[in-house]
Amino acid sequence: MPEATSDIGLIGLAVMGQNLALNIADHGYPISVYNRTTEKMTEFVAEHPDTPGGLYGHAELADFVASLKRPRKIIILVKAGRGTDAVIDGLVPLLEEGDIIIDGGNAYWHDTIRREKALTEKGLRFIGSGVSGGEEGARFGPSLMPGGTPEAWEYLKPIWEAVAAKVDATTGKPLEGAEPGKPVEGGVPCTAYIGPDGAGHYVKMVHNGIEYGDMQMICEAYDLMRRVLHLSASEMAEIFKKWDTGVLDSFLIEITGEVLAQKDPETGKDFVDLVLDTAGQKGTGKWTSISALDMGVPAPTVAEAVFARCISAIKEERVAASEIIGSPIKKFVGDKETFIQQIHDALYCSKICSYAQGFQLMREAQKEFNWTLNFGEIAQIWRGGCIIRAGFLQKITEAFDNDANLANLLLDPYFKKTVTDMEHNWREVVALGVKFGVPLPCFSSALAYFDSYRSPSLPQNLLQAQRDFFGAHTYERTDKPRGQFYHIDWPKPDRPQIQA
Repeated sequence: MPEATSDIGLIGLAVMGQNLALNIADHGYPISVYNRTTEKMTEFVAEHPDTPGGLYGHAELADFVASLKRPRKIIILVKAGRGTDAVIDGLVPLLEEGDIIIDGGNAYWHDTIRREKALTEKGLRFIGSGVSGGEEGARFGPSLMPGGTPEAWEYLKPIWEAVAAKVDATTGKPLEGAEPGKPVEGGVPCTAYIGPDGAGHYVKMVHNGIEYGDMQMICEAYDLMRRVLHLSASEMAEIFKKWDTGVLDSFLIEITGEVLAQKDPETGKDFVDLVLDTAGQKGTGKWTSISALDMGVPAPTVAEAVFARCISAIKEERVAASEIIGSPIKKFVGDKETFIQQIHDALYCSKICSYAQGFQLMREAQKEFNWTLNFGEIAQIWRGGCIIRAGFLQKITEAFDNDANLANLLLDPYFKKTVTDMEHNWREVVALGVKFGVPLPCFSSALAYFDSYRSPSLPQNLLQAQRDFFGAHTYERTDKPRGQFYHIDWPKPDRPQIQA
């Protein structure tokens, strides 16, 4: 059996696993690695002989476990679901009391709660940690969202803080250019203890749901410029590059400019025009929407982003429908530069509302699952490393620093002023999109959310009266205290009573 010399181990050497292992080794931590396919492990270790900490491959799981210092810390980066359970089942007989398993995959948070409970009963510790940033983030600094016991986190904390992305303590901007093994001086690591059991994976899920919304809203801005203004991809690339220097500064805006500027290597045409408009998804956006529905939290913008991907998938049906139904034929007669600025403002306002929904969802989840979440800290660890990293997140951090109990981002002075200042342009964009037949599911749902949230009176008084009429569901009264319910004995016409 090998001597226990490694600080941590990692199972699963797909690209994410390889990159995270290299990141850990580059920061001076000896790491053991194991993969079900031994050949992949052998090739990986051979290709990287000179990491500061050292990579140590093991063909046998028992040897891999024995190579780790106690308490053993083992990262799993395999396919979520049954794959993760199979790896855990293989590890448990080889581990000892106090050893720690870290699931770094995109796990369903209920699975994380189940696994943590089962392993605790066996005397083992479990951390479900969201890992965001894709392949590049894993290699050079991801955003890490660990959930589990505080005691287990203390053992993982030095490594997670070392390998996480770093941001400037004052501006919140990502810091780059550190040499391998030398963490950025003065940088704030984009990781923090999130909460018990499934809290880390839940927050990562919400991150991904917000990511769905961000991407769809950017697509809607692109679609307006393409279909209403008839701008070329290269013209739009310059617009997004300009936007990336202002309040929309973000990783997704940055890469959008790069994607739009890209030429197809085969034909020389604009690359984006040759990509089929059918989007895939891995389920985390759907999980976010389902969780919001289960808890009764309004999160329409994420849901619309999910549905936008769904309708994109029925490409052939859409093409056939376009030939049967057609679309409005309009000619833009306004000022192009003005409209581009209006699209910018609509994108920013919609983004604010989408994030407001995400943070509301997390606020309700902490009640549902008995967690205590630090929302300012969550925004802080999203400022670097992750897919939704953006300068905008510094404003969210500041909002919760100013008021830790802030009910909604729209009530923060900065966000309130921003949305009210840009509101007119936002409405103009949505209205013009409707006139031109350009679908804007996220822009329009975010606007409806904004208008609903600030409305002291909504038409659901009529809805509740209808429910009382056909199903005796009762209602509350405006002239009586909340929590008191009433019912009218409605006249009984000759129609069947229906429950809803």
